[in-house]
Formats: sequence, structure tokens, C-alpha cells
Amino acid sequence: MHVRDATPDDAALCAAIYAPYVTGSVITFESEPPDAGAMAERIAAAQVKHAWLVAERDGAVAGYAYAGPWKARPAYRWSCEATVYVAAGAQRGGVGRALYAALLDRLAARGYRTVVGGVTLPNDASVGLHRALGFEPVGTFPRIGWKLGEWRDVHYLVRHLGPDSDRPAEPR
Repeated sequence: MHVRDATPDDAALCAAIYAPYVTGSVITFESEPPDAGAMAERIAAAQVKHAWLVAERDGAVAGYAYAGPWKARPAYRWSCEATVYVAAGAQRGGVGRALYAALLDRLAARGYRTVVGGVTLPNDASVGLHRALGFEPVGTFPRIGWKLGEWRDVHYLVRHLGPDSDRPAEPR
């Protein structure tokens, strides 16, 4: 498996991986799958300050992970939210773990101090992945989203990346 930076050329493949999550699961709260053009814009935006990575296995994109801002207010600029999506048929093969590990390294190198992960419940596999990578639970928002005919809870976990200091350097 090879993990690398995503490019706009990966947009159609990332969109294809993501679409079933949008239309057939509660893992994401989007209701319409983005097309390749919209996904290319998302990739470009994430690469500016955070990161968007893809994992290739046997020459095919098997998943992707990215990070973006947690909140817009300036005091949150050292925090970001991350997520990972693995292609159908590639789950439980280490793709998500490899992507997240590489993403966390990239975010730490860029100066981010806290990464937030949100998991729609129930999803023992995703909670387990986050916990295995050092994320700690911080709370659950009950009935925060409506999808597929039911109210959904979202569980949040955080991982701290760098040392606490009085004044951290600006993320790059």
C-alpha cells in the first residue's frame, strides 16, 4: 500500500468511494454525493492548509483521508477535523489505519495540536479505529442529525498532536 497526497486527478475516484456512504449510510450527513468537479475543489482546498491523502493498493485508490478546519474562530486555528473513507471491498485491510496515521503525521508537521473525529453511532469499527490511533472520547451529541428516517447521535473523539505551550507557532 502506498499513501500519497491527493491530486485533482483523484477526484473522480474519491467521489466514487464516497457516493455509497452518502446515499446508503449515516456515516456522513451529506444527502447528495458530490461529483468529480466538487471533489476536486475539496481536495484543492484541503491541500492549502491541512491535507488530503489517498491510499493506493495494487494500483487502485483504496481510500482517502483529509482534514479541514474544526471551527472558523481564530482561537481554533490549531485544531482541525479529520475523516477517512475506505472503498467497498478494501475495508478491514489496514487502509483506514494507514491513511489516518499518515494524516496525523502530516497535521503534526504543519503545527496542528488537536484533531477531532466525529462518528455517527452506532459504528464500533470507526470508534475502534480512532481509539487505536490514540483518540480519546469527549462526548456524544444525541439526536444531532436526521438521516435515513431517524435521528442520529454523533460521538466525538480528540487526539492531541503536539506539546502544550504558552504560544504555539502558527500552523503552516
